Amino acid sequence: MDASKLKELKLFIEQCKSNPSILHDPSLSFFRHYLESLGAKIPTAGAGGSKKPEAYTVEERDEEIKDAEPDVVGGGEDEEEEEDEIIESDIELEGEVVEPDNDPPQKMGDPSVEVTDENREAAQEAKAKAMEAISEGKLEEAIEHLTQAITLNPTSAIIYATRASVFIKMKKPNAAIRDASAALEINPDSAKGYKTRGIAKALLGEWKEAAKDLHLASRLDFDEEINAVLKKVEPNAHKIDEHQRKYERLRKEREERKIERERRRRKAKAEAAYQEAKKHERTRPAGAGGGFPGGMPGGFSGAMPGGFPGAMPGGFPGGGMPGNVDFSKILNDPELISAFKDPEVMAALQDVMKNPANLAKHQANPRVAPIIAKMMSKFAGPK
Repeated sequence: MDASKLKELKLFIEQCKSNPSILHDPSLSFFRHYLESLGAKIPTAGAGGSKKPEAYTVEERDEEIKDAEPDVVGGGEDEEEEEDEIIESDIELEGEVVEPDNDPPQKMGDPSVEVTDENREAAQEAKAKAMEAISEGKLEEAIEHLTQAITLNPTSAIIYATRASVFIKMKKPNAAIRDASAALEINPDSAKGYKTRGIAKALLGEWKEAAKDLHLASRLDFDEEINAVLKKVEPNAHKIDEHQRKYERLRKEREERKIERERRRRKAKAEAAYQEAKKHERTRPAGAGGGFPGGMPGGFSGAMPGGFPGAMPGGFPGGGMPGNVDFSKILNDPELISAFKDPEVMAALQDVMKNPANLAKHQANPRVAPIIAKMMSKFAGPK
């Protein structure tokens, strides 16, 4: 290597040691990516001192300048840092909410019991007593009469729904939900079952579920009480829907940015490996290695960097190059010509050339595996 070039390189390294922030200059992004690909840890901008980076003239290909532009526009290396987890904000909701009742489940009827006419009449009498107790504000007594009525006639959805409405008055929403659900099992079209369950869920702050039940009740048998409760429940349900949609969108966007950062990282790593391969090729003595006559498109003139050491699986046993390979087929293959211009593909080819055992780790890459397979088939020669 030219002595003057080595001296310039040494001066540049000394500058980097004294002021590492110059490595964050966009024009040196290719060099920074190369260092990171080797495992180097680059100090953050400004960590090495407050001196403004000096200007350096760096020769770059048009493709390298184009790739560097997004880093300048997007804020550079800072954007590559992992984002914090999204923390949801609280929702301001309105309406009365009570503490869940944790009493043992109330007595339910036995649906397998055969209900006689006498039992139905007795159940109606017990229900009438319960309604009288409700009117007098004797809720515990009303529950006792309704429980007796359910025992006598466990097939009556309306009795279950009535007891559910009493539990709501007693601020026992979980008990009310159990009775309302029992009523709906007996009669899926019970408007009072949906109504009482919807009101009970609203008391627990389950606004979306409450709105769903109340809308079903309203469609089956509209009344003013349902409408009044819906006016309180629906605004909260809408707020929750909007909140969930907002954070679903934010999480989706965060994931998309994460994928894009990973794509850029892989591209930068492949570009760094590609540049290193080109540098290695330029420093190789002329005629070294098993070359391709006429040069390899994409920057590999003369010899193929690194040759084919060892044995290429499926290709070159013992490191020998088949003498009957028609290189014009390789150099005139449009797919291979295009692939040789892809830094990721070329980096993978270099990796395999240095160590054929590395072929396995590239088999899962849909961009690289077909190119390697095609080259190997051409190298194998006619059968």
